[in-house]
Amino acid sequence: MTNLHTAGHRRGVVCAPHSAAVEDGRAILEEGGNAIEAMIAMAASIAAVYPHMNHIGGDGFWLIREPNGKVRAIMSAGRAGAKATPRFYRDAGHHEIPSRGPLAALTVPGAVAGWMLAVEAAKAQTGQGINKGSSRLPLHVLLSAAIKRAREGYKVTRSQAALTREKYAELEPAPGFLNAFLIDGKAPDEGAILKQTAFSATLDHLAKVGLSDFYRGDVGREIATDLERIGSPVTRADLEKFEARIADPLSVKVGAGTLYNTPAPTQGLASLMILALFERLRVSQGESFEHIHGLVEATKRAFLTRDRTVTDPDLLDDPLSKYLDAPYLDNEAEKIDRRRAARWPSREARGDTIWMGAADSSGLVVSYIQSIYWEFGSGCVLPATGVLMQNRGASFSLDPKALNALAPGRRPFHTLNPALAVLKDGRVMAYGTMGGDGQPQSQAAVFTRHVLYGQPLDKALDAPRWLLGRTWGSSQTNLRMESRFDGHLIDRLMSAAHDVAVLDESYSDTMGHAGAAILHPDRTCEAGHDPRADGGAAGV
Repeated sequence: MTNLHTAGHRRGVVCAPHSAAVEDGRAILEEGGNAIEAMIAMAASIAAVYPHMNHIGGDGFWLIREPNGKVRAIMSAGRAGAKATPRFYRDAGHHEIPSRGPLAALTVPGAVAGWMLAVEAAKAQTGQGINKGSSRLPLHVLLSAAIKRAREGYKVTRSQAALTREKYAELEPAPGFLNAFLIDGKAPDEGAILKQTAFSATLDHLAKVGLSDFYRGDVGREIATDLERIGSPVTRADLEKFEARIADPLSVKVGAGTLYNTPAPTQGLASLMILALFERLRVSQGESFEHIHGLVEATKRAFLTRDRTVTDPDLLDDPLSKYLDAPYLDNEAEKIDRRRAARWPSREARGDTIWMGAADSSGLVVSYIQSIYWEFGSGCVLPATGVLMQNRGASFSLDPKALNALAPGRRPFHTLNPALAVLKDGRVMAYGTMGGDGQPQSQAAVFTRHVLYGQPLDKALDAPRWLLGRTWGSSQTNLRMESRFDGHLIDRLMSAAHDVAVLDESYSDTMGHAGAAILHPDRTCEAGHDPRADGGAAGV
């Protein structure tokens, strides 16, 4: 079994929510690869063994801190297809975009385009650090473990088995789902062996001819043919012209250092705002009422800003950085009542996602997130390629006046947001989680516990968490708390007008699967992952 926490490694570390991805990332480090190369291998591997949470039919976002200190973002958010218009859906009899099936598969899969830029970023690091003096690892080496796992089969995890049963009725009509993820017409049990044969062949082909083939070659042609056959509004031309992009991350300075996150169309702004607002509350004691209440109330202020501002970056009225300026943050912090909860409006933001981290002794630190939105995405599995298509476009609105209104070529709002911090004590920390609205909140919980209040990383990841609002697998919008919280704290939160619901579980998947990878000033590496997930951490 993969360790949940590992420290003191001299060459590099990785962490992920599935043990197979951890194993495959560690093998790349052992082979002499760097943190970016390890992450590419893990991104492919986790799609092969954790398909209910992610796949190459989804999107991906990277934060890469280079040895020279530069932090870059790779943004791979797929755009809506050329046929994806409000009229297209209304003519089909829909007043809102379906959440499952071919009409939910309306955006280009962006993840592989992000891998392409990551390969180039890894190439730029050749000759540095742990890979010094050697050529970069070829693509077939990076993808080989994933190819084998998809071809020979993987063990179904507890969460995949449970979600297949729970979501069967809504996924059953989706083309290709039954053949791909059921055994003899039934949801697989935990530990059953499933194969993704067509997906394995696709990865093998891409390893031989290059990742661009996914969009502009034989694989792209097969994807487009299958999408047209099932009635998706994504076309061959949409695939051919799609490219990921390099962007400057959003950042904010706090007392502990500089925090980074991804820009629009992600909710990275909210994650940064929560921590910047919380700092202004000057809370001295962790696990106190002031700690939990302060983060919950900072979350409300950050989400209100997010919900009225974040959209496709081409359509932003103002740069999001203005909301991270001190005057704006000071004003928002003054609106937080230190003793009483603000009324909370309901908003839906769910998502099934994986976050993974890697760091190496050259100074590379990588924070990566890959997603198909809801569990199993649209449910549509394309037979020729084995690609499971996301349903991220279901978050668009058919109301032309909405902030995230549907239009061809538009990028949808993303809850995805990988985080990274460059701390004043010399550490560099990649951290993140899955889970819709829970992502910024779990990031804040882990960061404050570990960095501000000095909890060891494994304890910070293990500690009980909370969630305000909706996340994957849940429609509730109140403040849910794991049962391990102290009863006196819960009573005080309720007395302060928080609408608290204590969960039956002491460790709940509702709280997301968090992790972190840390590069220390002496170039040793540390990583940890959530006991709520099926993964862990490992190093070389």
